[in-house]
Amino acid sequence: MNGYCGKVLWVNLHTSTLTEEALDEAMGRKYLGGYGLGSKFLFDRMRAGVDPLGPENTLGFLSGMLTGTSALGGSRFAVVGKSPLTSTWGDSNSGGNFGPMMRFAGYDAIFFTGIADKPVYLLVTEEGASLHDASHLWGRDTHDTEDLLKAELGKDVEVASIGPAGEKAALIAGIITDKGRAAARSGLGALMGSKRLKAVVARGKLKVPVFDAAELDRLRRTYAKQLRGLIDEFRNFGTVATIVPFAMIGDTPVKNWNGVTEIDFPSIDAIGVDAVMERVQRKYACYRCVIACGGLMKEGSGEYEYEYGVHKPEYETVSMFGTNCLNDNLGSIIKANDICNRLGLDTISAGAVVAFAIECYENGIITLKETDGIELTWGNHRAIVAILQALGERRGFGDVLADGVRVAAERIGRGAERYAVHINGQEPPAHNPKLEYGFASCYRMDATPARHMRWHGAFIPPGLPVPEYEPGAWSGRGEAQKVDVVFNHALESLGLCAFVAATYPHVDTLLEFINATTGWGMTLEELLTTGERIANVRQAFNIREGINPLEYVVSGRLEGRPPLTAGPLAGVTIDQDVINREFLEAMDWDLVTTRPRDRRLISLGLADVAEAI
Repeated sequence: MNGYCGKVLWVNLHTSTLTEEALDEAMGRKYLGGYGLGSKFLFDRMRAGVDPLGPENTLGFLSGMLTGTSALGGSRFAVVGKSPLTSTWGDSNSGGNFGPMMRFAGYDAIFFTGIADKPVYLLVTEEGASLHDASHLWGRDTHDTEDLLKAELGKDVEVASIGPAGEKAALIAGIITDKGRAAARSGLGALMGSKRLKAVVARGKLKVPVFDAAELDRLRRTYAKQLRGLIDEFRNFGTVATIVPFAMIGDTPVKNWNGVTEIDFPSIDAIGVDAVMERVQRKYACYRCVIACGGLMKEGSGEYEYEYGVHKPEYETVSMFGTNCLNDNLGSIIKANDICNRLGLDTISAGAVVAFAIECYENGIITLKETDGIELTWGNHRAIVAILQALGERRGFGDVLADGVRVAAERIGRGAERYAVHINGQEPPAHNPKLEYGFASCYRMDATPARHMRWHGAFIPPGLPVPEYEPGAWSGRGEAQKVDVVFNHALESLGLCAFVAATYPHVDTLLEFINATTGWGMTLEELLTTGERIANVRQAFNIREGINPLEYVVSGRLEGRPPLTAGPLAGVTIDQDVINREFLEAMDWDLVTTRPRDRRLISLGLADVAEAI
């Protein structure tokens, strides 16, 4: 079965029962891997309405079909489950080395059900899988957990673990590997913690079976030399290259999404690319990456100490703890990133909830007494670090904030909800939908709310048949949005890094990698149909849960209600109704319920899904 190890592992944590099953090749071809495969497994095998933190919720770790192969960028793995943060379909993905190693141990996917009686970790190797006591790891941060497991099992293992935030079911908790790569979104670290699953550990030297290994290696050598011009920016700087330009065009959130860079944050260069790169000691690369966009930092000194080798904060993290909190102290942002990685927190949601708390404090909704003496004022970097540490430990006022802005606003009351910027419970990333309307669509209409990686705009290989539309216009974008979205569902399910794939010289490059791996002869039409099938199953999961994205409460700040009065986005208000309608029409989903229409589901080979919903 080329492109797959052929094994799926099911772990019942309540009974400590481990069951292997074969992966059907037809299933692999229809869903590719990653959250594509995960969506169908969970739709078929998990009933609707389960408690997101209860024993019936299923947690899945899945590689992509190209993960661990010679395909350029094949490093990603996905984590799936019903999201504790939003109660919708939940998925997140990460790079590093864990995903490939899981495949080298012989597994395409691992699913967990039930709740363990005591903390455990799972070890998967070429010899099989086994559960082990993790009581000695419980309470440890992710760095210590990884170090202890490598000391016990050998340096050749790869570890995906939760920190104290996940153990205490903070709804914005993520899963960390390589001490700084994070499957952070959807609150799946809380789901993992609710199961008392501390870590998943992988070791193996198997190879992913491929159709033509020599051709795959030839393609890798050829295209590594032909990658597009985007590669230099990614290789030299990573995403921090975008901090200043994105802030100046209005893409970056400022002052909890209610400010303007030129007026509220004129010191943007203090946290820009030059300032960040001065503190980088050496580069970091995920598995066999030809770009190596990451970085490991020099040892911190002075007020903010951190050890050599902590991960470089990227664009989202710098923005959420920087501009969004009006914080220009770079040392504190690096420290905040390290705290999130150690405690196991999503930096996007954590930075957002800190900015929310600051605005509540500045407006007298919360007081110094409630915040345990932490003076939450704009730009107060010491307060930002202090409240973040408390948040990750669920200590004091940090406990109020640990489940994200929606829950925090409900707990605080007194009008705090007006400052809570979220979409159905998840905090949006640092890209402004008022600037690029594609985000306005995917933030609301994707099955995982407030997710930006479903739409890449220009960051896709040339050759994708995207219909033209009038830039800046509200209407006429639905078909283009659909093509972009379904392509990216396929891309993520393949296990490819979006940044590497963005540098491919043409979309045909991707098809060559797929077909050298599988021998399928897949066409672009089939690939897009596969992405559309994945989109429909994810949407059907939410429909079965009784969820309608048109009913989400969305902060007016994300749509320009009221519009800003200054800056590059002054006067802009999104016509969300037009964007929603045109996307639904293009997807052939009902304009009122957002349910995929039977005719479309049947045409995608999903008659069983149509019947189920």
